[in-house]
Amino acid sequence: MSLSPGNVPEEIPEVGPPAATDAEVVARRIPHIGHALLFLCFVGMLLLASEVVLVLLGFSPAAIVEGTIKVQHPRMQIAAMAATYLTALLAAWLFYPLTWHRTFLDGLHWNWAIARKQVWRLVGLGLMVGVMMQIVTSFITPPKTMPMDEFFLSPATAWIVTLFGIALAPAFEEICFRGFLVPAFAIAYDWLSLPRTEEARERWRSTTTLTPAALIFSALLSSLLFVWIHGEQYAYYWASLLALFSISLLLTFVRVKTQSVAASAIVHAAYNSFVFLVGIVATGGYRHLDRLTH
Repeated sequence: MSLSPGNVPEEIPEVGPPAATDAEVVARRIPHIGHALLFLCFVGMLLLASEVVLVLLGFSPAAIVEGTIKVQHPRMQIAAMAATYLTALLAAWLFYPLTWHRTFLDGLHWNWAIARKQVWRLVGLGLMVGVMMQIVTSFITPPKTMPMDEFFLSPATAWIVTLFGIALAPAFEEICFRGFLVPAFAIAYDWLSLPRTEEARERWRSTTTLTPAALIFSALLSSLLFVWIHGEQYAYYWASLLALFSISLLLTFVRVKTQSVAASAIVHAAYNSFVFLVGIVATGGYRHLDRLTH
């Protein structure tokens, strides 16, 4: 299955008047590592604040039961996470255009027009990866219990998690990882490896092209972080971590190949949809959740 970027220019077109200063040209290499760190720190602060609020309201996020950490009040946890994601995206939508001198989605290379032209290919790719992962994991014995199981103890909570995991989580994670971190790490790599010559500096100022080495480095590093933030949900089980790492590399490939974060978000959402669909079918629409552990 091939993915093509369509009529995508090799370099990002300039916004504003043709005659730009050197500082304006350099700013085209966005989002850089500073932009990404600012976004991640803001998200972290919001998550911490939401957890404090939950504790003050009497909804402790977790408790130790028989020596293991158990998630408590999963619906409140999902609500707090959804509020955090939406607040962070709204703040970014308002703030970054002031720095980038272009819209938030343009700066991230969201490029919905490209993704829309290939939407069925992208959905098919996500579903195909879901099928492949299902086949592979069927030969592996997972741990008896995982922290994610706490979100599937009641039908209502399971449906809430499903909607969150298909609609909001993929879009936010793709903006975070493929929108911010992939270009940020690649830009940093190219800057650190840039020869300290005037010719190299001039090329840096006049182009936005990222080297293959930078993209490979960025794909690997961002995928490791992707695995790290999801690892606790799967009890750091090696097979789950390996699957997450492989999926992250694929999503990065789609984002780079199409020059569209929206494209990788569609693949991500389609993959998640298949995973949840398997659970829905196996439990008769979440009516028999005990089947998930048998």
